[in-house]
Amino acid sequence: MQLPGRENRLREKPFEGILPLVETLGSALNPYFDMPFAFFGHSMGALISFELARYLSTSGIEAALIHLFMSGHRAPQLPDPDPPTYHLPEQEFVQELKRLQGTPEEVMQDPELLQILMPLLRADFAICEKYIYTYSRPLGCPITAFGGLRDEEVSRSELAAWQTQTSGMFKQRFFPGDHFFLHKEQGSLLRAIALDLFDSLR
Repeated sequence: MQLPGRENRLREKPFEGILPLVETLGSALNPYFDMPFAFFGHSMGALISFELARYLSTSGIEAALIHLFMSGHRAPQLPDPDPPTYHLPEQEFVQELKRLQGTPEEVMQDPELLQILMPLLRADFAICEKYIYTYSRPLGCPITAFGGLRDEEVSRSELAAWQTQTSGMFKQRFFPGDHFFLHKEQGSLLRAIALDLFDSLR
């Protein structure tokens, strides 16, 4: 899914809140919900996927959702242990980007490009940091939570807490690497997803 503010949609204003984003996604993807489907989301994408699944459940579309794959994000009911950073002065915000090591180095070394992407980066941080969890019944589809063995941002217990968000099967899988393990472990990650999807479709 290509969200506003990215690549060929770079000039479009990015979303800064998760609810309007989820409503827009639900409407845009509606034509594809007439067949079994699954969501995979990493970090912020996990939060978006989860809330989109909940949005669909209130719309009567949840039945076709066969699996949720949540990667690199604590369970949504757990509070964020860190103070918000999306509104920090530019120099402090850039330091936070460097600490997280999620922004490509070529971007960090190009001041002009970084300025172009700054609104998007702040908007992404705002989506996560302004998120407020509200309780609803657990989803009926299985959930698999993925994590990096050296991820300092998300602990094993924070990943395990995803189990409370499903009344179905729950699995937890770990891979070598830090918060962005999925880049180097892409092959292993895709095999794990394929196996779980096969089980869900049987």
